[in-house]
Amino acid sequence: MHLMKRYLPLVAIAALCASFPLLAQEAKTFPAPSEIVAAAKADEWVAIAPSDLMIMDLAPDSKGRPRRVVIQLIPEPFSQGWVGNIRKLAAAKFWDGTSINRVQDNYVVQWGDATEKKALPNGLAVVPESEYAGHGAALNDWMEQQAAGPFGLTLKDIYGTSHPMMGWPLASANKEMWPTHCYGMVGVGRNLSPDTGSGAELYTVIGHAPRHLDRNIALVGRVIEGIEHMSSLPRGTGALGFYETEGERVPILSVRLGNDVKDVPAFEYLNTDSASFAAYADARANRRDPFFNVPAGGADICNIPVPIQRKAK
Repeated sequence: MHLMKRYLPLVAIAALCASFPLLAQEAKTFPAPSEIVAAAKADEWVAIAPSDLMIMDLAPDSKGRPRRVVIQLIPEPFSQGWVGNIRKLAAAKFWDGTSINRVQDNYVVQWGDATEKKALPNGLAVVPESEYAGHGAALNDWMEQQAAGPFGLTLKDIYGTSHPMMGWPLASANKEMWPTHCYGMVGVGRNLSPDTGSGAELYTVIGHAPRHLDRNIALVGRVIEGIEHMSSLPRGTGALGFYETEGERVPILSVRLGNDVKDVPAFEYLNTDSASFAAYADARANRRDPFFNVPAGGADICNIPVPIQRKAK
């Protein structure tokens, strides 16, 4: 597998950005990352299929306002055994009437059946630990299919090499590639190894990226809208942030796949192979807009979140 054929070091992105009109050196103007995203061309955005969305409606808040969380499921070749289970669980309406059971500060929000007595639908796969990362022929084939992109980033940190690729934060080492535990990513709760979880218990990251969990738990998606309904919840007072009484738990009214919900807006993400994303990534790593005095000179993969927006009608 030739990972490096496609990716350019972050330090090389500045050269690419020299041709980007908004960052022309002679103009002496340095837009903020948000301004670069706002100026991105329509053809630099990639539509997210409704069938790849999962819509979770929580009970209204104390003022009666609705709370909807929109999750994008991760595509092949990553975590597809668990994603397949999640699709079956949503189709079976498994999460209807369950709850958010754990809110641990600077860590995760977790939801599922607090009683652990609700029957699971038939046909759920038992996914091996080897599937925490993509590897082997399937990953090689996928990488070859994606090899035509003109841009890419390779970032280094203590966890290895990471890449914003195909709209997702990914990392790689030793001919493997895996999604990373950035803010808002959704993973599968499990017990001790060799258990890998069925997908019935899920969590999302609401704190500093717990990258030590990478390749130890399956990541299956990310929250793309409504994360505030998770991150603002009262913290649990029990061990690991679990709620200790039923009254503390937040009821889940329903969870459905996006193509089964009528009023779901269209979403799109900024193509990580686009010129605008290259300029955006450089601006995130080297803030030169007026507020900043000292550019950092680099960025962690989780500090370059892929922009996602509602698609204009």
